[in-house]
Amino acid sequence: MSTHKALVAGAHGVIGRSVAEYLSARPGWNVIGAARRTAEDQETLQHLSVDLLDPEDCTAKLSELHDITHLIFAAYAERTTPADLVTVNVALLQNLLDAVEPSSPQLRHVTLYQGGKAYGCHLGPFKTPAREDDPRYLGVNFYYDQEDLLRTRQQRANWSWTVFRPEAVCGFAVGTPMNLSMVIAVYASISRELGLPLRFPGTPNAYTALYQVTSADILARATEWATASEAAANEIFNVTNGDYFRWANLWPALARYFDMPCGDPLPLRLTEQMAYKEAIWNRITERHGLESIPYSQIASWGFGDAIFGTTYDNITSTIKLRRAGFPDCIDTEEMFCTLFDRLRLKRIIP
Repeated sequence: MSTHKALVAGAHGVIGRSVAEYLSARPGWNVIGAARRTAEDQETLQHLSVDLLDPEDCTAKLSELHDITHLIFAAYAERTTPADLVTVNVALLQNLLDAVEPSSPQLRHVTLYQGGKAYGCHLGPFKTPAREDDPRYLGVNFYYDQEDLLRTRQQRANWSWTVFRPEAVCGFAVGTPMNLSMVIAVYASISRELGLPLRFPGTPNAYTALYQVTSADILARATEWATASEAAANEIFNVTNGDYFRWANLWPALARYFDMPCGDPLPLRLTEQMAYKEAIWNRITERHGLESIPYSQIASWGFGDAIFGTTYDNITSTIKLRRAGFPDCIDTEEMFCTLFDRLRLKRIIP
């Protein structure tokens, strides 16, 4: 019999999807994925269609769930300004809590995901390795507002919370704005179709800077660990693969995977250069019998520009997580190759 019932908000994104699928396969877990739409390739997962930005829709649908024990918040709404990001993403979390707390008094744990932007990594060079106790920066950041909301509500609640800070989560998901593995896979596939070498589309400084990523599988396992660990209660943890790398060393390995020569770095604005490649992608899809996914949803080129445009070290310390008892790690090159294998198996890329 299931002893835990988890509601995963944002179950189609790269984080939510991985966590929902991982927990649903674990003994003792009953998982419900909440999102506005249903993913056709997630038949084994119980879905609930709900608009988290609509308080009435949240209350009407989530109040029927009377036994949620774990709330996992991986939902995200894109907006163009930092202030609008705060408004909409705080509303997502608040509406969810307002609907679930009254109907599920046995709620025991809430998981929230942030990222390196909590340290200002998107603004410019920052102190590295970044630590969880580093001070916030002066500026608007919806991570802070969501975290403050959890802290305030937890003071009068029986549940605890855990916040994870991954960096560039890599996993299997399409139609999500932040998935680096899809950006690389589609970029490489189109370059190969055109007979081009695989060029790193960033600056030479970005090519040699230290970087890190987070496997969605590692993050899913950390999520389960946090639900049962007293050391994780009301704590924030950086979580990455456990290694650091330079694209200069990793990029040739990615080129070998796709059986392509590795070209010299050439700064490209992917949002500009890939905007006119839809016909090429459609040709690849038809010839290889790939899943028919709209080109506009296959990869987020703006996210790729942000990652490949980082010209300074972006690394965080995971010592706190290790000391608290979570030991898992993965080699990043191995992670990318495994993800690309899965994309090929599911006929997402050739």
